[in-house]
This record gives sequence, structure tokens and C-alpha cells, in this order.
Amino acid sequence: MQPRALLRHSLRSSPSLAYPPVSRRVSSRAVQPAASAAPRADALPPAETTMADGAEFVRPHLRRLKPYTPIVPFEVLSAQLGRAPSDIVKLDANENPYGPPPEVLEALGSLAFPHVYPDPQSRQLRAALAADCGVPAEHLLVGCGADELIDLIMRCVLEPGEAIVDCPPTFTMYAFDAHVNDARVITVPRRSDFSIDVAGVAAAVEAHHPKLLFLTSPNNPDGSMLSAEDLAALLRLPVLVVLDEAYIEFSDQPSSMRLVQRHANLIVLRTFSKRAGLAGLRVGYGAFPLALVEYLWRAKQPYNVSVAAEVAACAALSNQPYLQTVRDALVRERGRLMEKLSTLPFLKPFPSHANFILCGLQNTHWTAKALKDELAAQGIMVRHYDKPDLCNFIRISVGKPEHTDALISALSQLK
Repeated sequence: MQPRALLRHSLRSSPSLAYPPVSRRVSSRAVQPAASAAPRADALPPAETTMADGAEFVRPHLRRLKPYTPIVPFEVLSAQLGRAPSDIVKLDANENPYGPPPEVLEALGSLAFPHVYPDPQSRQLRAALAADCGVPAEHLLVGCGADELIDLIMRCVLEPGEAIVDCPPTFTMYAFDAHVNDARVITVPRRSDFSIDVAGVAAAVEAHHPKLLFLTSPNNPDGSMLSAEDLAALLRLPVLVVLDEAYIEFSDQPSSMRLVQRHANLIVLRTFSKRAGLAGLRVGYGAFPLALVEYLWRAKQPYNVSVAAEVAACAALSNQPYLQTVRDALVRERGRLMEKLSTLPFLKPFPSHANFILCGLQNTHWTAKALKDELAAQGIMVRHYDKPDLCNFIRISVGKPEHTDALISALSQLK
């Protein structure tokens, strides 16, 4: 099926959802039919209605869902470690350690109408984004983080039981949201160098007829890039390609957002969390084909981006020199972190185009979990992986120079 035909098929109206039946067992002591004169309430025998617990009302596939494991909130982490937030080196969530431009705090401190609902179309922000990324505003949609847009895409495109293609190790939200939406996940593992197995994806598309293919460039957790040649080959497949560019600003490659104007089966997602330091305000955005974006507008929550989030994002975009300076500082520190990690014999760091570095553990008795816990005891947080597709790895976010120094000092003292 060609991309345009696929989109037309995907966007047909879904049938009405049927709620699961409610099971009620009423005892034989039920209330008798009322006489012409209603009896007093206190004279009626109590009705005994036996109901199952509330889980019976939940959709069966959600009762089987394994919950997503988020990071520990900063305040909770501080209490758990018994350390002030300023004494924690937080390198576990790929956040921007420099925070947003000063204009953001000024804008948040002078909100004129916090008591009024936000613009459902985020017009001011979409206009600013159009100027920033060179894509007409009518192609753009803003969400409460890119995570909301990932879920929205699935809700609009997937019928229960239909499939997506996932290429692990990668961002686990794609598979999680697919399971939330009762979709199948067809897995095409990445190669040993973390590159996409294009032939494997093509074979999966032919065999399983998925609706969606999720790609990340740079990929999380390893920081590898999807080549232009591989993207072009994948766009020729009869599948809707969702390209997540959450970390694209830290690479030397241009964004693919403008390609949505030429490809009816391409979506590109980005975020303010990494580049602009707005992870806590949750602002993501995407570029969509015009034939698809109309239906996303219909299905999205009307007030999904708060007044504070939109004002903050616009303020961040107004200070491009700051964003570039912070980006350059993190790229330089990534290089220094890579150099320092390469000197440790028990770690194998992988080259990265993002604001983090993935390291495999080698020639050591330490496991990734034990190493993470040891660093946490010293107030240094990193991410560890111990799943089959990525076993005995840690991922380290790029921080400030003093964060790198503290990390390397702690790692160097491990026995």
C-alpha cells in the first residue's frame, strides 16, 4: 500500500468503543415493588449488591500493562539521599544543566492571565516555531511534551490489534504507548553498532503490515544518527514514519522537519526539554503532513499546553544566542567527558551525537546496577540498563565541567 493510500486508510473513522459489561449480583432480599403509598426509607430492608473490585471496569489489555518506570523526582531524590539538591550531580535524565534563558523566568513571573484558559491552538508558539524551524505553522502541532504527541499519533492511527515497528534499544515510550493503545509491537533490533537494520524493517513491514515505524535520531540511549540514505529508504515503505529528533540540536546534522512538506508518510517530533531547558514545563512539538494534522487537531485535548508552558517556550526562542551558547558548551563537555571515560579500563564509551554517552561495562566485577547504586550513594546519578537488548550498560548525561570532574573522580576510586 502506498503512503498516501495508507494514510487514507488509517484516518477512517473508528467504530464506537464498547464498554465492558458491568457484573452485578443482587441478592434475593431485593426491595419489593413499591405500593401506591411509598414506605418510609427506614422501613426498607437493605439492598445487598455484590460488585467486583474496580479493576473489573478496566480494559483487559490495560490490566496486563507493565507500568512505565519514570525517574525519581528531584525533591524525592534529595530526601532519599539525604543531600541538598545543590549537592546532587544529576546525570540520569538528559536534562539541560544550564536551564532556560533568563527571559523564561521573567516571562513566567509576569504572566498576565494565568486565570484564563490557554489558546487551544498555541498560535503564538506555533508562529515562533515556524520561524525557528522553517516549516509553515499549519504543519505544526504543540503538545504537553513530545510524549503526548506520540500517544496522540497512535490514538489517531491505530485500531486495537494493529502494529507498530520498534527498533530497540531505543526510547521505551514507543512500545509503552503502543501497549496502552492495545497495539502489537513488532521488534526489529538494532545492529551491534546501534544502526537501523533497514532490510529487517522492510521485511517486518512486508510480513506484518504495521501502520507506524518509530525512529529516533540521535537515538536514545546510544546517541547514534540515522543516515539520510537510510531515512530515504525507509520512507519508501508503506508505513507512517515517526522520526523523534529530541536530541538533534546536539548533532552536526540538520533536522528533517522540512521533509514533511514532501513526504505524506513522515512525522518529525522535537522538544524544548533538552535544547531549551524546559523539561519541567513539558513542551513538545511536531511537523506533520497536512492530510494527517487535521485529524490530530480533532483528537487532541483542547487545552493541552498551559499558558505558562507556551509563554516560556516563546521566551526561550527569543534568545537564540543563549540557546546556541549552551548547546556549544554541552557539545564541548561531551567531548571532554568522552575523553575522560575512555581512560577507565572497565568502561567502553560509545560515540554520541546527543547530550549523553552510553558506556558498556567490561573487565570488571561491577554490574551496571551496582555501579549506579555506588555512585548514587555519593550523590551522583546515572542511568543503568540490565535488559536483554542492553545488558550491563550505563548512560551518563552531559553536565557542566564540575559535574564531569565529580563523576570521573568517583569512578576512578572504584576498586
